[in-house]
Amino acid sequence: MKARRCAVLWLEPREVAHFELDDLLGGGTGVVNQVHWFAHAPHLSEPVAIDAQQAMVAGALGATAWVDFDALEQAHGAACIAALVALGLIVCDDAQHASNHHADTRFRDVQWYGLSSVSHAASRWAGIDAAAEVQEAGLYSPLGLRNAYGVPPPTFLDRGASEDRIVLERAAYTGFDDLLDLRSTCRNFDTTRALPRAQFANVLERVFGARGQVQAADDFEVIKRTSPSGGAMHPTEAYLIVQNVEGLAPGLYHYRPGDHALQPLPPVDDLAKLAFYAVGGQQWFADAHVLVALAPRFERNFWKYRNHPKAYRVTILDIGHLSQTLFLSAIELGLGAYITAAINEVDLEQAFGLTHFVEGPLAVCGFGIRSDEMVTSEFDPNRKAWPRKSPPAE
Repeated sequence: MKARRCAVLWLEPREVAHFELDDLLGGGTGVVNQVHWFAHAPHLSEPVAIDAQQAMVAGALGATAWVDFDALEQAHGAACIAALVALGLIVCDDAQHASNHHADTRFRDVQWYGLSSVSHAASRWAGIDAAAEVQEAGLYSPLGLRNAYGVPPPTFLDRGASEDRIVLERAAYTGFDDLLDLRSTCRNFDTTRALPRAQFANVLERVFGARGQVQAADDFEVIKRTSPSGGAMHPTEAYLIVQNVEGLAPGLYHYRPGDHALQPLPPVDDLAKLAFYAVGGQQWFADAHVLVALAPRFERNFWKYRNHPKAYRVTILDIGHLSQTLFLSAIELGLGAYITAAINEVDLEQAFGLTHFVEGPLAVCGFGIRSDEMVTSEFDPNRKAWPRKSPPAE
């Protein structure tokens, strides 16, 4: 049997505090800090705790060449090697350990840049109610943030002397400026009305639809969307949580940009609960008629940009471009929209059947009919979205 280290491994020395009575009785605080090792391997679902010896052995192994398993045991001890194999940090080429070997091989095939893959995997959430945590910490309002964190960095940055500023001419306003000024994050959706199917289809086509398609080479098609994409790869898929759209059954869907069509996906037990956790407990966002999980197919971008330190950044930019186009497309129709990165990626991955290092959500957008009443405060400084209404008192 042969073995080697998994493709990417980051060893984190993490300081963990715990209570010890002896320390308290000895005149200390009772709180003792100890360093524990955690291994981050992006082909696994989460970091794993290891001891110092396992960290040293795993860190000394190579990820490329296969070595004899018996030689590893003789050099480092059977118990240590068995533990690293069980954790998936050492992969073997035998049938007994095929699961971790397959996951590691699949990860290698995607061509991630190592540090980016660690960051992506480590920043994913599961089952987090971020809105409740913010509320409990008193950080929901601007005043709460100011009281907790002090004075923020200045809104406008000065570089150089003020007398050297060159004031530029103001452009004449057009209809496009009006549309831009209407862009604001909607936190109040009308859950009593169904979103017209034509408006739903309009937004999807304008944002995610293929506006053009060419055969760049054999088995290599390139599409054009209304948003730019690094290398013209357009890796981002739209996975939909449809809650209230005329003529569509509530459920999960995948959007096909080539033929402007929906692909129904297996149902979940509680759609509203998934929507709630999809947006990290932000109920005002969960109420949207449609939630769109923006999930890049990393292997499409990384096919071109292999093990590239900028490749992951490009996929994040892709999400930003698409979200702004979604904002403007929805608002032009008189709808409300938002984007949030405070999402529970793991819950979305499980619902849509995604593998996080192959195709994983980075943000969720939502859109739908605005409510006539502001229940949840919205940031609308120029009073365009709510011209005749005042926000509720904090």
